[in-house]
Amino acid sequence: MEVLFDPARQAAPNGAAPGGPDPVSEGNQQTFMQDVIQGSREVPILVDFWATWCGPCKTLTPALEKVVRSAGGRVRLVKIDIDRNKQLVAQLTQMGLPLQSVPTVVAFWQGQIADMFQGALPESEVKKFVEGLLKTAGGQMPTADLLAEARQAAEQGDHQGAIEIFGALIEQEPENADAFAGIARSLMALGEEEQALEVVNNVPAKIADHAEINSVRSALELAAEGRLAREKFGEYEARLAADANDHAARIDLAVALNSADERDKAVDQLIEAIKRDRAWNDEAARKQLVKFFEAWGFSDPASVAGRRKLSSVLFR
Repeated sequence: MEVLFDPARQAAPNGAAPGGPDPVSEGNQQTFMQDVIQGSREVPILVDFWATWCGPCKTLTPALEKVVRSAGGRVRLVKIDIDRNKQLVAQLTQMGLPLQSVPTVVAFWQGQIADMFQGALPESEVKKFVEGLLKTAGGQMPTADLLAEARQAAEQGDHQGAIEIFGALIEQEPENADAFAGIARSLMALGEEEQALEVVNNVPAKIADHAEINSVRSALELAAEGRLAREKFGEYEARLAADANDHAARIDLAVALNSADERDKAVDQLIEAIKRDRAWNDEAARKQLVKFFEAWGFSDPASVAGRRKLSSVLFR
């Protein structure tokens, strides 16, 4: 069998910006106007005010450098040692910047202060800060572009192309749950469910319980259950014709309908089971319905409509 995606081959990025000059530089009071004020008229500029004696700076600065370099030149970082640039610090303090405490990171855009934070943030929060700054400037991270491109390819049926783009995204962000989930879903669309299962079973531990990963797991489980259920479709219908309160048959029929991509009909069968006996088998019908929503994605139109129907039953 051809291996369409091998998570073990996905290497972590080396942190360098892909092409072009390094977006991370050392600044001082002589270069501040050129590097920061003028530079921010081209791209957003982060200024990292730090000191050699500052313990938290040793944690924050590497995270800043990594996130900025991953932005591919769409944002730059200028590092300024406050002890070597006391005159500049004094001038900026007079302007209201709280530089008495470091680390302090100030974002500039179009020659003006756009945002700031103090203290050492984890890399994930630094990334959110930079994403917010780029949004203010009318842009986004390159990884967001890749994710949109991969999803578009999948929607157009180019699943092999989507897998390649999702893989490129993982090379830049090795813990991107959306990318791993996207690869698994494209593999499922190509009929490679074993490889899809291997992908979700080998995601980084940090994202093992991410909602997107759990969604794919549910979809894989439903696909396997659905194949078995489809073989007995007629049996379930006959059992229900004989006994409308055969809740096990109704739930199995819903699984078969889902496997046939009859989502609305699958929902209706489970809603009917809940109406007849909500508590049956530890609320099995409701739990099966929630599993459908998880597998489809909670924003899927069938999930939205199904949740509305479920609410009308549970809260009437």
